[in-house]
Amino acid sequence: MSKHAPYNPAAIAAPIGKFSHVAIAPAGAATAYVSGQIGVDTDGKIVSYSCYEQTKQTFSNLEAVLDDLGVEPSAIVKMLTLVVGDDGFADFARARDEIYARWFPTGVYPAHSAATVTALAHPDLRVEIEAVVVVPS
Repeated sequence: MSKHAPYNPAAIAAPIGKFSHVAIAPAGAATAYVSGQIGVDTDGKIVSYSCYEQTKQTFSNLEAVLDDLGVEPSAIVKMLTLVVGDDGFADFARARDEIYARWFPTGVYPAHSAATVTALAHPDLRVEIEAVVVVPS
């Protein structure tokens, strides 16, 4: 499976975080659009109120989806993260950095947008992550 090509245009500033400005899927590639994953276990129970713990579980759930699709994390071309409240962002970033060290050891990251929000679909949820993934066609 060919990976996406990260691209950071010279005409704009380098990314200020762990993302690429643009991620180009290979020609002829199919894409899967993964709905927002949340910090619940296989029984659907929220793992913790902690944003850090929920983020780790959310990435674990996303990894399970990738495994089911038969692809590695390097097949992710775009992510969107929603974090409840400004106070949760540092915990999200700490958990993300731990996962990214394993998923993207070369420092080549997918395109990624992140935002803080006032709430998610359940009042105890602290983070939600969706992804666009290149999959075998």
